Amino acid sequence: METIRQPDLTRQRILEASFKEIHRHGFQAASIANILADTGLTKGALYHHFPSKKALGLAVVDEMVGVRLNERNIRPLHAAAHPAHTLIELLGDKQHQDEEYIRLGCPLNNLMQEMSPVDEAFRIRLTHILERWQLAFEEALRRSQMAGEVRKEVNCHAAALFIVSAWEGCTGIAKNMQSVDVYRACMSQLQSYVASLLQN
Repeated sequence: METIRQPDLTRQRILEASFKEIHRHGFQAASIANILADTGLTKGALYHHFPSKKALGLAVVDEMVGVRLNERNIRPLHAAAHPAHTLIELLGDKQHQDEEYIRLGCPLNNLMQEMSPVDEAFRIRLTHILERWQLAFEEALRRSQMAGEVRKEVNCHAAALFIVSAWEGCTGIAKNMQSVDVYRACMSQLQSYVASLLQN
């Protein structure tokens, strides 16, 4: 079994604490002092791994936001024998998000709204995650289309773009309205849309 080195554990602790802080307050308002208090580390230890707050933020985008989205929303589709049906099930499961997620919003969506207009490095990294997510949906629909499960006239590229956009719109509106019911109603409609792409 491979042993995880202490510097790697320290770096991961910083990333996890930073992700929580950024999710609560946004990147620009995120407090390094809060991150240090959460980890029990010194400022020197943090800056040993991340030379600036921006470098830390970009690492959170790549290694926390992107990785979490991949594990939760992309990997299940890659492993699925019937990916369109798995996507429908995934949308059903997402309707049971807890109240804190609705209150704080989607980490990816939050950062896109906050940082993409003001920082090109953030915009590029966030766009990469978004495009990877859309591509996973597109490939899932195409695989199901080739298997005869999705209607042949469906434009899988456009449908995937719409699904990602609607998904993020559901979380953004629910966050603004601070309503779990709004989130569930919106995601239920999105689930129905994907189901409508299937062959009768």
